[in-house]
This record gives sequence, C-alpha cells and structure tokens, in this order.
Amino acid sequence: MIVTGILKRGEYFDSVSLMLIAKKISELEIVLDSAAVMGTPENKSMLQTSGLLTDELQNADDIDLMIAYKCNSQNESDLISKKINEFLKKSDNTNKSSGSLNPSSLESALKILPDANLAMISVAGKYAGDEAMKALQNGLNVMLFSDNVSVEKEIELKKFAKEKGLFVMGPDCGTAIINGVPLAFANVVNRGNIGIVAASGTGLQEVSCLISNSGCGISQAIGTGGRDVKKDVGGIMFLEGIKALAEDKNTGVILLISKPPADEVIIKIIEVVKKIEKPIVGVFLNSPIELFENSKITIAKTLEEGALLAVAYSKKENIEKVFQKINTRDLELKALAEKESAKVNKNQIYLRALFSGGTFCDETQMIFQNVDKDVFSNTPVGRVKKLKDIWKSEKHTIIDLGDDEFTVGRPHPMIDYSTRNKRILAEANDPETAVILLDIVLGYGSNMDPLAEIIPVLKGVKKITSKQKRYLPVICSVTGTEKDPQNRTTVAAALSAEEVLVMDSNAAASKLAKFLIEKKR
Repeated sequence: MIVTGILKRGEYFDSVSLMLIAKKISELEIVLDSAAVMGTPENKSMLQTSGLLTDELQNADDIDLMIAYKCNSQNESDLISKKINEFLKKSDNTNKSSGSLNPSSLESALKILPDANLAMISVAGKYAGDEAMKALQNGLNVMLFSDNVSVEKEIELKKFAKEKGLFVMGPDCGTAIINGVPLAFANVVNRGNIGIVAASGTGLQEVSCLISNSGCGISQAIGTGGRDVKKDVGGIMFLEGIKALAEDKNTGVILLISKPPADEVIIKIIEVVKKIEKPIVGVFLNSPIELFENSKITIAKTLEEGALLAVAYSKKENIEKVFQKINTRDLELKALAEKESAKVNKNQIYLRALFSGGTFCDETQMIFQNVDKDVFSNTPVGRVKKLKDIWKSEKHTIIDLGDDEFTVGRPHPMIDYSTRNKRILAEANDPETAVILLDIVLGYGSNMDPLAEIIPVLKGVKKITSKQKRYLPVICSVTGTEKDPQNRTTVAAALSAEEVLVMDSNAAASKLAKFLIEKKR
C-alpha cells in the first residue's frame, strides 16, 4: 500500500470547496482512503491518526492545502495525482470563467456592493477573526462560517458587534435564513411570522422545514454558532437575537433552539424574555425542564414539538392540541412498531442509528435515555456511554457521522454518503441489528442527488437480509421542503418504494425505533 501526500503552498480553500474536492477524490475507485484539508495543527494530527500524514505535509501551514491518499501501487498513485491536478485546475478555471465578481478584499467588495449589510466569511480560522472584525468596523453584520476561531476572538467580536448594533453569527455557523435568503446549509422555506434563534444548524433546518411544511413560515432564522450559549461566551448573540426578533414587526412568534446552554445563560435568557409580549417557544435539548419553571417560555421536549408549538401560536390555535396530536401520533407509532417487531427474529435486539446531523444524534440519545443502560455514542450525552471505537458499534449505538473524527479531510455526510453507506451495510450484516435509523437532510449545501447515493445501499441491505432469511426495518426522517432543489416528496416516495419507514421528523423516527426496541425487550 502506498500513501502519497500533495502540498499546495498558499492555496486556501474554504470548507465547502474542500468537501467538493474530497468527494471527487474519494469517488476514484482506486483510492482506498483520502483526505483534503488545510494545514492546521489539528488537521495534521488527524491525518497522523488516520495514517495519511506524509513527510511532504509535515511543514504545512494554515493556508496550505494538504491532499493525502492511499492506493495499491505507484502507477495508481501517479494516475490519482494527475486526476487531482485536473480537479484543481478545472475548479480554478470554473471560478475564473463563471462571470461572477470575485473581489480580492473586503474593501474592493464594498466598492462593488456599497449597500451590502452582511459579510459571509469562510477563510482559515487563523485569519477569519480579523476579517470579521474588518467587516464589523465597516458596519457589516457577519456570518462566520469558519471554524478554528479562538473563543477569546469570538468574545471580542461579539462584544464589539453588540456595541455597534450588529450581529456575528458563528464562528462555525453553518445555517441561517436572513430576509428569506438561505445561507450555507439551509432550506427553501415559506416566509412568515415565526422568528428563530438557534445555536444548532441542523436543529434550525429541522424546525424551519417542519414549520414551512405545516403551512406557516419564517421571518428570520438567526444562527449563533454552538459555542455562543456556553459559559465563556455567555450567550451574547443568542440574547441579541431574541431582542431583535422581539422588536421585529414581521415576527409574531419566537422559537429558540439550542443544545444545553450554561446555567448562567439560561438565567439571562429568562430575564430577557420577561419583557417580551410575543409567544416564545424553547427547545433546549437535554436541559433540565425545571430550570425554566415560571418563565414565559413554553418548553418543548423535541424539535418537532417546538416547531408545532410555534405553528400553533402563529395560527392562534390552542397549544394543547399540539400535545394531543403528538400523543395520538405516538400511539400510531407504537402500533406500527408492534407490527414491525413481529417480523424481526429474536436474535435482533439492537438499534443502530447513523446520523449526518449532530443535533439529531443528540435528540435521539435523549429519546433513548431510559430505554436501556447499554446505549453508546461517539458524542455521548446524559446517560449514554462513550464508544471505545467509533468504527465499531456496541449494543445500542447512536452515531454522529458529521463529527470531526469522521470528517477530517472528507466531505460532510450531508454531501457525501460513502462513509455512512459502508456503515449501513456493515450494520445490516450484524445479526444482532434490530433496526437501522437514518436521517437525510435536503436543501442548499447538501447532496443534490441523495437518491443516487442511498437507493443502491438500501437494495444492498435487502440482499443481505434476504440471504440471511431475516427482516431488518430501516427508519428514516427526511428534513426538507417541496421547494428544496431535491424535493422532499420525491425523496420520501422513492425511499418508501424501497420499504423504508419514512417519518416527517427525527423525533418521530426516533420514537418509532424506540418503541420497536422496547417490544424486543
């Protein structure tokens, strides 16, 4: 086996571009493993762990592109290297010939678009903070897509922005919808009167789609980056987002989404909402509900519940009907689980959940907290245990395939399904697997043809289980809308045709899996 490293000095690529390059390389049949990343210390460390760090890459800097790959022979290596250079050249020529304006600096961009009020920044983390500060000093709001920005720099940026009446979304902010425009990983949703503040990208996508699919719409959806609600940052932009939506005449309902905020931030949130007359719904996954007692926030247990409560407030309906609707639906899921459980043999006892969305992984862990003591994850929360080996499932396993351990140098699983596809087939081959749980996230930034990726794998699962003479249910939630380029109805119908149990939300899919597992106990 040969490991080859290619170093491109001073050639910076943002996260999305790296994902596309990595996807093209991984699609070459003779490539056994590969990575395309910038030369940060963290990335070099991860390449070392993966056995992909070569001598050529040891001295790479943050603005240098590192490409590494494994193959079987020197002839294959030469061919792969030639293909990679073709990919890079084609990408460069496409950018030059696209006819789009490519200013070389913030100053030149402002000359072209003097009325712009938002800058989206996706450069190396080492430089992203300074570029964000330049944008703020020029009166621009900032969406900071870049990661690897220090928490100290984040605090500095957000304090400055607050003083100037501006927003900093991020760092590591992957989703927002501003004035109806989807930014980064986002969906095409209806405009409406529900405003969202979210410290969770996938969570924002899920609730905005559920709201749109229920006939309501979004006024603004402000992403803050996950670190914003932690103790160090103190919820600076999360709180400013709430205040902005409170003053926004087009927002009638406010929906708050986050993984557990620091207790100090929860106290600040409760204090801010005291003065707001608009209905406020909160989904703080895995946070103790008692922390919000006597606050003005209607607390939802799941993303689905939060979206439906916001819809009820928007339509001025009795919110008790939401809980009744979910309870009725859950009874239907229990009945379906009983039918599915009867088809599964006695040796099939474990859940295998494979997610591209990190928030879905957390939400499912929350739903499975009391099902069994033996639940494992690579990103454990609550009572869930840490996996010894992320590549090998233990009993009930709930995996976030978008975590850094899986994505270093590789496309995010919302774009490239290959890592998950291999894992699906491996879980199908395990005679103890009772149910496979998946998510598919549509919209901009995600894979434009998810069916071409997933359908052959589903057929592969059928071949495996047919050969072994057993039944294996596959449950999948689809996050998206009819207006998304992939079209949610088309995707859901194709999955259903392969006998996949398609659910409208991750909460519903997770509950169905939970009920099925409980029937097996």
